[in-house]
Amino acid sequence: MVNAVSLSRFDLNLLLVLDAVLTEGSVAKAASRLHVTPSAVSNALARLRILLGDPLLTRKGRGIVPTPRALELGPILAKGLRDLHDAVRTGGFSAATSTRRFTIALSDAGQIVLLPRIVSLLFKEMPCAKVRAVGIDSLALLGGLAGPEVDVVIGPEGADGDIHAARLFEQNAVLICREGHPALSKGFDPRLMSSLRHVAIDMVPGQALRDLAGAAYAKAGVARDVAMTVPTFSAAAAVVAATDLVATVPASLFGVVGPILRLCALPAPIPPLPIATNLCWHERTHADPAAAAFRDVVRRASLMTSPAARARAPGRAGKARPSRRRRRALAQ
Repeated sequence: MVNAVSLSRFDLNLLLVLDAVLTEGSVAKAASRLHVTPSAVSNALARLRILLGDPLLTRKGRGIVPTPRALELGPILAKGLRDLHDAVRTGGFSAATSTRRFTIALSDAGQIVLLPRIVSLLFKEMPCAKVRAVGIDSLALLGGLAGPEVDVVIGPEGADGDIHAARLFEQNAVLICREGHPALSKGFDPRLMSSLRHVAIDMVPGQALRDLAGAAYAKAGVARDVAMTVPTFSAAAAVVAATDLVATVPASLFGVVGPILRLCALPAPIPPLPIATNLCWHERTHADPAAAAFRDVVRRASLMTSPAARARAPGRAGKARPSRRRRRALAQ
């Protein structure tokens, strides 16, 4: 019986022969279709009869008649072989009909600024596709890009080994504070700026991800007093809006949440901090047509999404706010 045969030792070519014979209704025609001799087809059928424990085909005059077991196997084989053919043939991806689920890993800032545009464009071009967005903290848990779960990552990391990378855009970081913060009324005072207490962002504790702001302060020789650590940029922005703490966030996020949370930009006591935003993917998906199409959508959506909200002059997001002393001077 076939259930006593290990599939690892089962010659699947025998099933191709049976499918051809059942489709053509003739050993000779099946041999011609498979580009083998009729005796090779007969030998294959003989082996298959032993494996399946069924005669499969019987002769009637000059023709052949399938047994009930062969008739049962016929449609199952036909469908299975069609599915296998579709799975391995090249150029089978269709954006209009693909039901592929894509997984994208990005920070909460990217989820707020980039993700809406990415999803909107994706569903216009791949209406049947699905998307799963995960945070950078989940990326490590899912095995990174080398694992089977994540298709692309948007972040500051670059190409490395089997990781491919393409630049999406570059933006500056912004030092933010709440509206009415004491530092806003005193102009740029290096001593005051150095005394500010900061909210730091640590997305994946213990994973030694690069702290770009911390590294920039250290390089400039400016001490940074970290009063609190949070896992997301949006949490940092919310804390800053309710306290006298400050935080360094991407300019694009400041442009979106600044007006909502009534945040302001401060002149930082360090040189401008550029943040490179890259699209990264693994070699395992590099040649996959569906994954390549998804990466193209992400690229174009990112170009359409202005990284625009760049650091402006100190004041409420979108408008510079003069100091109290300056406002009194203007009123006189």
